[in-house]
Amino acid sequence: MGKPRGRLQVVATPIGNMGDVSARARQALESAAAIAAEDTRRTGALLQALGIARPLLSLHAHNETRRVPEILARLAAGETIALVSDAGTPLLSDPGYELVRAASDAGIDVESIPGPCAITAALAVAGLPVSRFCFEGFLPTRERERRAHLSQLADEPRTLVFFEAPHRIAATLADLAGELGGDRRAVVARELTKAHETLYRGTLAELAQRAAGEENFRRGEITVVVAGVAREAAGVDTGLLRRAVDLLSKEMSPSRAAAIAAQLTGATRSEAYALAVRHSEKR
Repeated sequence: MGKPRGRLQVVATPIGNMGDVSARARQALESAAAIAAEDTRRTGALLQALGIARPLLSLHAHNETRRVPEILARLAAGETIALVSDAGTPLLSDPGYELVRAASDAGIDVESIPGPCAITAALAVAGLPVSRFCFEGFLPTRERERRAHLSQLADEPRTLVFFEAPHRIAATLADLAGELGGDRRAVVARELTKAHETLYRGTLAELAQRAAGEENFRRGEITVVVAGVAREAAGVDTGLLRRAVDLLSKEMSPSRAAAIAAQLTGATRSEAYALAVRHSEKR
């Protein structure tokens, strides 16, 4: 009789509402030989609420590399290990990538137990295009690096999704407005699925102003969804438009630079003007 094969089960857990635990996730947690958890205290509280008692293994950003060989050995011995993060779907801005990659490379079965995810939950209610989107996770914490990263996303046509800490949300929204344009539509989803779930809708400029003035805005778990850049004119070469605006803005006002750049590239004047204003603000 052959040696039993171990399995690594990647299990999604609630992002707030305990009612979102699926029957399949519960069964996976109950039957696992051990559960690899980002924070054993938070996962322990989850298991207690579910009436489940299983051994916990700590697996987080600072110890994952050291933990992988130990967990691989247990999987190779035939054990089933469940992988969870603090909330939602593991690996999405959470630890677990090294373990999943190592297990798959070793020929161990890796199974997804899907469920709650803040990314898809926010997209579902944002009222913005979702046929294509780009998940950017957490932005850099320092303003200079954050703005530099956002400037690279200014011409991204896909809807953008970010996670952000509550103490940085006001600064991040101000930087988003500055780099992407204050008139860009966006939604800030706070405390999704929890008792105080709140959706703030508006332009980036409006949301930045609210975040600066409303204390509750700066509390809880936050997901930001931002509309991609509008493509009102078909076939616009965004690289050419950006270069034209950069060159023209050195010699004339933003409005004049935008008018000429729009004629040269076929872009809308409003799109060219937004770039020209951002260029003048950086000078």
